Amino acid sequence: MKIARRKPLTANVAVISVGLDTYWKQFPGLLTEMEHKTAVFCGKLKNNQVEISDFGMVDNAIKAYEIMPEIKAADPDILFVDMVTYGTSGTFGAIVREMNCPVVLVALQPLSAMDYEKGTTFMQLCNDDLCAIPEFTGVAERMGKPVADVIIGLLENDPSADAAISEWCRIAHVRHDLRYARIGLMGHVLDTMLDMQVDPAAITAVLGAHAVPCEPDEIMRNFAGLPDNDPEVKKMSARILDFFDTPDPVSDPITTRLTAEDLTTASRAAVALEKFIEQKKLDGFAYYYEAEPGSEMRRLVTSFIVGNSLLTGAGFPMCGEFDIKTCIAMLIFDRLEIGGSFAEFHPIDFARDTVLVGHDGPHHLNIADRRPVIRSLKKYHGKPGSGASVEFNIKTGPITMLSIGVAPSGGFKFIVAEGESMPGPIPPTGNTNTHGRFQPDVRTFLKRWCMAGPTHHFALGTGHHAATLAKIAAGFGIECVIV
Repeated sequence: MKIARRKPLTANVAVISVGLDTYWKQFPGLLTEMEHKTAVFCGKLKNNQVEISDFGMVDNAIKAYEIMPEIKAADPDILFVDMVTYGTSGTFGAIVREMNCPVVLVALQPLSAMDYEKGTTFMQLCNDDLCAIPEFTGVAERMGKPVADVIIGLLENDPSADAAISEWCRIAHVRHDLRYARIGLMGHVLDTMLDMQVDPAAITAVLGAHAVPCEPDEIMRNFAGLPDNDPEVKKMSARILDFFDTPDPVSDPITTRLTAEDLTTASRAAVALEKFIEQKKLDGFAYYYEAEPGSEMRRLVTSFIVGNSLLTGAGFPMCGEFDIKTCIAMLIFDRLEIGGSFAEFHPIDFARDTVLVGHDGPHHLNIADRRPVIRSLKKYHGKPGSGASVEFNIKTGPITMLSIGVAPSGGFKFIVAEGESMPGPIPPTGNTNTHGRFQPDVRTFLKRWCMAGPTHHFALGTGHHAATLAKIAAGFGIECVIV
């Protein structure tokens, strides 16, 4: 079972084609061939859930200066430069100098090789996509705006080139949503995790996202207005029971089978959360709040876990412990469509050479390897409150982790690692856990990870995506360390 995305993925990409105006008079029909190549390329982009602004052929410096304000006004998340044939860097320098988004050069030639015996200059120019790339990349370096990537391949039937195009469209999704995201921030850091602290102004300065101050009373207004028998609450309870398994307790004395009271409270909290995020127009939420013992507020703020996980699976990342940096990491993973669970390291399994990777609280349900479990907990370890909690392990296979730390300079720092999710038992404690295996061995990896200076939380996703995360970091001017 998968949770449907709350909002469709989207991004704005701009496309220009480059050539040399001298050619068009010399070789009738060549410009038409070039326009066909760009149409094929734009068709590939359309298959990747992006909005395209095609600015056509830029074949001399005059056009470059004329078109540059229009490209900037389109506010693209990525600029693709389709190198359909040779063009001078005068068509490029004025544009790249003004771009504040990644610029990707694309060289997709129609033929796998020229027909040498029947070769013509026209045929060569139709396949001269690579020719100007060194000139363009050199000028970009000189402008202090190096290109983000170069995609080289065939126009048709080239899975490698198509995968590279898709990767940049996924990066565009990340950039689009990060640049405009409203991340709710409520409460305070758990007493006192210094690694959680971050300046909200720095988030806006580097990523564009806005940290929205939120008050628990705003959610309480929705919660208090929902009686236990409200139709929306009953509908949420049915949805939860349909999606989650509710097994009997096993070995942990603080766990019980999901109680009717905990189900109702979790359902009320989930409905209240969904109303709240619509009212605040949020794209993510990080929080930690304790409230007075025995109060209705404590009942609410300690009952978010099930609603958190449903929202996270739907593309709305939620983080406990006030960890807005990891909320952002989870948003990145979700927009890459690789999950994005809230995670930290738990006990090491020296016999299996693995370490348990997981956390209590919110998780991306779409990467579960089986039907997720809800247990009622008599207490939340290290935190006040009790109630329903989510337990599962993620799909076996490749995994990637991203922790966003803060460097001594005050800038952000990506710490990234790839590993494997291994089959194996997890403790029946109402917390999500997965056996993670990392190279060269668990001791060495964990030492290297810790020495890189991460935040103790990280986003956990499926597949190996370190190279993509490095590109995302570079696009925002963020240091990236791959452990």
